[in-house]
Amino acid sequence: MRRMLVILLTVLPIALLHSTVSPPIHSAELNFDPLPAKSTLVPQNLLKLIHAPEVQQELDLQGDALNKLVEELIAIDKVWWPARILPEEQQRKTVADQEKRLLEFLKGNLSKEKILRLKQIELQSQGTRMFARPDIAKTINLSKTQVSQLEKQFDKTDRLVASNKVAQDQAKLSEIQSAKDAELKMVADVLTDKQKSEFGKLMGSAFDTIKLTRIHPIAPELIDSMKWAGASPVTLAENRGKVVLLHFYAFQCHNCVANFGHYKRWHKTLADQGVQVIGIQTPETPTERDVSAVQKAAKDSGFEFPVLIDVKNENWDAWGNTMWPTVYVIDKQGYIRFWWQGELNWQGATVDKTIEQLVDKLVQEVHNQ
Repeated sequence: MRRMLVILLTVLPIALLHSTVSPPIHSAELNFDPLPAKSTLVPQNLLKLIHAPEVQQELDLQGDALNKLVEELIAIDKVWWPARILPEEQQRKTVADQEKRLLEFLKGNLSKEKILRLKQIELQSQGTRMFARPDIAKTINLSKTQVSQLEKQFDKTDRLVASNKVAQDQAKLSEIQSAKDAELKMVADVLTDKQKSEFGKLMGSAFDTIKLTRIHPIAPELIDSMKWAGASPVTLAENRGKVVLLHFYAFQCHNCVANFGHYKRWHKTLADQGVQVIGIQTPETPTERDVSAVQKAAKDSGFEFPVLIDVKNENWDAWGNTMWPTVYVIDKQGYIRFWWQGELNWQGATVDKTIEQLVDKLVQEVHNQ
C-alpha cells in the first residue's frame, strides 16, 4: 500500500531579504521564462500556485478573466494530473510544457505587472532552490563556482529525502532537516551583498505560500461507459456546489472491500450536508469485467450511490490512478483537495476521520471558483 502523495511548497525566510531599500526590478528587466525541465533541483510549483484562490486574488483574476483561466486549467489539468505517475524525466517534461502553455495564456490576459507578481510568488515558493534556476543565476550574476556550491548542497538534501521515502525514521528526518538548514546558511554565506540586494529586489512583497490549501488540479470529468450500478448516472459538472467523495475500487479486491462500510456510511450521513459519493469500478480480474457481475456485487454490497463501471479503464487512465482502492476528495468548485491510496484504516490509520474533518471544512468553503 502506497502512502498518499503530499505536495508542499517551500518559502525562503524573509530575514534574507535584508536589502529592501533599493528600487524593485521593473518587469521589463525580469523575463518570466518557463522553468527548464532539466532544472531538476527546482520544484515545479507554477501549476500548483495558479490553482490557489489566494494567488488568483493577488493577480486580480475575477469575473470573465477568472472564467477564462478556469477553462484553460481544465485543458492543462487533463495532461498534468495523469503525468504524476510518469518517470521523473517524462513528468518534468510534461509539467514544463504545461507551464509554458499557462504562461502563454497569462501573457495574453494579464498585465506585465501581474505577470511579474506571479513570478515573484513562484520564486518565493521555491525557496533556496530558486538559485538553481538559470534565469535567476543570470539576473543576479551568480558565478559558476557559486552555482556549483549551491547545487551540491541541494543535491545532498534531495538524496537524503529520496533515501527516506519508504520508511521514515527519526534520525533520518533529523538529518534531512539539518541539510535543509544548511541550504539556508549556504545561500547566506555564498551570495555577495550586491547579489543579496538584487535578490531582495526580485522577490517583491512577502506572500505566504505555505498556507495554500488548493494546489491540486481540477478533477477530470467522468468518462461515461454507459454502464452503471447502484444509482442513476451522474457527472462531476452537475455536482458543482457539492463536495464529492470519489473512489476507485474492484469488487474482488480485499483492500477495497475493507473500505465499503465507510463509503456507505458517508452516503447515508453526509448527503444532507451536500456531499455526493461516487464509485468507479475499474476491473482487475476477468470476473470484474463482467458488467452484470459488477452490478450484482454493488447491489449485494448495499451501494445506493452511483457506480460508474469503467469497462475500458478509461477513467483509471484519465486520473492517472495506480491502486485499488483510491479515494479522492473533490471540493465544491471541482478541485481535488486530498487523496488516499489503500485501506482507510490500515494498521490503525484513521484516514476516514481525516477525510470527514476535511469534508466539514469544505462544505463551509466559499470561493468565486
